[in-house]
Amino acid sequence: MLDRSSGILLPIFSLPSNYGIGTFGKAAYNFIDFLKKSSQSYWQILPLGPTSYGDSPYQCLSSFAGNPYFIDLDMLVNEGLINKKDLKGLQCDITYVDYEKMYNTRFSLLKKAAKVGLESYAERVKIFAEENSSWIYDYALFTAVKERFSMKPWYEWPDDIRNRDNSAIDRYKNLLNSEIEENIFIQYLFFSQWNALLEYAHKNGIKIIGDMPIYAAYDSADVWANPKFFKLNEDGSPRCVAGVPPDAFSNDGQLWGNPIYDWDALSLDGYGFWIRRIGAATHFFDVIRIDHFRGLESYWEVPPHSNTAKGGHWKKGPGTPFVNMITSWFNDTEFIAEDLGVLTEDVKKMLADSKLPGMKVLEFAFEPEEGGNEYLPHKYGENSVCYIGTHDNDTLIGWCNSAKKSEIKFAKEYLSSGEDFADSVIRAGMRSKAALFITQMQDWLSLGSEARINTPGITYGNWRWRMQKGVANSVLANKIKKITKTYNR
Repeated sequence: MLDRSSGILLPIFSLPSNYGIGTFGKAAYNFIDFLKKSSQSYWQILPLGPTSYGDSPYQCLSSFAGNPYFIDLDMLVNEGLINKKDLKGLQCDITYVDYEKMYNTRFSLLKKAAKVGLESYAERVKIFAEENSSWIYDYALFTAVKERFSMKPWYEWPDDIRNRDNSAIDRYKNLLNSEIEENIFIQYLFFSQWNALLEYAHKNGIKIIGDMPIYAAYDSADVWANPKFFKLNEDGSPRCVAGVPPDAFSNDGQLWGNPIYDWDALSLDGYGFWIRRIGAATHFFDVIRIDHFRGLESYWEVPPHSNTAKGGHWKKGPGTPFVNMITSWFNDTEFIAEDLGVLTEDVKKMLADSKLPGMKVLEFAFEPEEGGNEYLPHKYGENSVCYIGTHDNDTLIGWCNSAKKSEIKFAKEYLSSGEDFADSVIRAGMRSKAALFITQMQDWLSLGSEARINTPGITYGNWRWRMQKGVANSVLANKIKKITKTYNR
């Protein structure tokens, strides 16, 4: 079980920087210092994979690779891989990430660094590639071919390379050798910078919590290289796709579009693909939050050409035996089960049998339910993680401004506090029995809906908010520290 503690959720892309998106540079190190001064134990981030259409970190081009956008450019200047003048004109909006500008400017600069680094770091890159051979060559080829065909998804490539014919694989490896080497070098840069940051966090007593999406993106090296583990037709088209039924976020449900796993094929392979995915996540994170945990018990399967998720149906997943296999295989890794959504008795039993901590969301707590809302703080068990809201929820101030009047009225009665309402909600989470309490950084900064990370069901405009320089200061750190110590976290 997790120790009684607390942490802050802040995506890497939300860190301040001069060049349009948060990175593994100085601001990341400063934020670790801030967490330490605030007496926090955890920094929760989102998946670190390379994003594609829609910019979602939950629809990555690979479960194993890192997002090149997070490579810090100032560090590359210091290493002599690029020049300071190369950064001219790269300054971007400091409030929101401009992904179009990122896409149009960042990769050419990283490739320039690769041309220098492939020679000067040749031996180190060779060792890195060998250590990551289970995925790096497929990913580097996938990315090179994708660029060759104007970034079209793999299922729109010519038949031979789409189907991974051996002769086509060999031909494209020769044709795109330089591009493949550049892609490997860019991943070397990513992991070099990330590992250094992770080491700094550990030296300062900070552990990293990160999400592992339950599904792989359809247009990903994962699916292209491992089609037998997904429910696909012979031409690579999906026989069905993933989503969730209508819920509080959307009357139409959420149509994610990811291909569904062929759990029978995975089982026959000893779940090796999943073991490799989780193994990769352990190199990113100290604690892994399994996204959409309930989908391991039953998942929502939608016909492939549907416009919404309403026409789907439930199908049984691998269940408790699979969860037990994961936790046994990675018995030194801590997991959190994202057990939100439609929770049946079977899902609750799977969670209980797994002994993993589930999630409690305070923003869900004040809507009346018969028998009492399970998200009310007095109902939490110790083996749980309390959030005010996740990346899919509004900020606390945004929620206060948009929730039903009846919810806010009940919340004020329940909290019975004379202080600022938002602070009283934070204190309710802090003093709860939940072993771990996580607050979005926006809530400590008292920001409204303009700082929301993601609105489920909306394809564009998410994953963009950025924290301003200087707001994570000693005054705020002392405030957080005082509250944290008061409730023995």
